[in-house]
Amino acid sequence: MTTGTSHAHGPRMQFAKAVPEVYKAMVTLDAAARRGVDPTLAELVKVRASQLNHCAFCIDMHTKDARAAGETEDRLYLLNAWEETGDLYTEKEQAALALTEAVTVLTDGFVQDEVYERAAKHFEERELAQLIALILTINAWNRIGVTTRMAPGAYKPTV
Repeated sequence: MTTGTSHAHGPRMQFAKAVPEVYKAMVTLDAAARRGVDPTLAELVKVRASQLNHCAFCIDMHTKDARAAGETEDRLYLLNAWEETGDLYTEKEQAALALTEAVTVLTDGFVQDEVYERAAKHFEERELAQLIALILTINAWNRIGVTTRMAPGAYKPTV
């Protein structure tokens, strides 16, 4: 980031109103991607991808959803350093978080075999496919949120 750059954020557009058919398709995709994924794990994945993508709106939304679903403050606060937390996250959660990072940040141009195999040890093929779909979907939402500058803070969980 350039020194002195200001980030005065305000929404650039209301995406859902501008392209309602795309927004509706995203909502449908999101629901399909979540199907069968443990809700706690889903929120951890969504928060972690949103942290990596710097999507304040989605971080706000999914930390609130995670808390409403019973997630602990410690696990939310330490999520951005999950590899350093010992056994605070289960092996399955750690595998999902590693996959989330690999899919979200494709700096090497691919997801490393070790990361994929680690996840495959903890998830049946269908579960793994659902997890990948969930990661892809939150990344798409993040890109919508960051590009249109969706403002965080107003979201209220429905749980």
